[in-house]
Amino acid sequence: MAALSKFFSNLYTMSLVFFTLLVLEFLTLVRSVTGSKPRPDKRVITTAQFLKLIEEKNPTTCFQTKFWPRSPAPAPECRVCLSEFEDGERIRKLQCDHIFHKDCLDTWLQQYCATCPLCRSKVLPDDVVASYRRMRNQVEYDGNEEELIFLLSALHGNSFHRLYF
Repeated sequence: MAALSKFFSNLYTMSLVFFTLLVLEFLTLVRSVTGSKPRPDKRVITTAQFLKLIEEKNPTTCFQTKFWPRSPAPAPECRVCLSEFEDGERIRKLQCDHIFHKDCLDTWLQQYCATCPLCRSKVLPDDVVASYRRMRNQVEYDGNEEELIFLLSALHGNSFHRLYF
């Protein structure tokens, strides 16, 4: 009797997974057929455009030790990666006067809110950041099975996870 109960429990879970996938596929089909695009009043910007705006507001320069005061102050370091600046490295100085490696800061600004990692002052206007976030949120599901398994296990509880792991 216990085996029969477990069988029906597993069958129920697998049915839920199947119908969830079916609904997701149907929604993807409907979206592709209707060609749903963002409304013109909800503008989106690409990552390249986002980085260009950052560069316009906070141009990149090269770090040079000779311009850094040689007082007893500690050597300057990027507060994102915590490594010291070396001559010739590309750095970005924000309007709040905080300095970071260009790549470290650009990665930070793309992944988090577009604010200084130290003082949280805004680097770009809110509407630009919102446009960039809309573009990132429009990225469709890429077919990653691990992501789908995680999503379905979260939706249907741990029983799905026990079935496959």
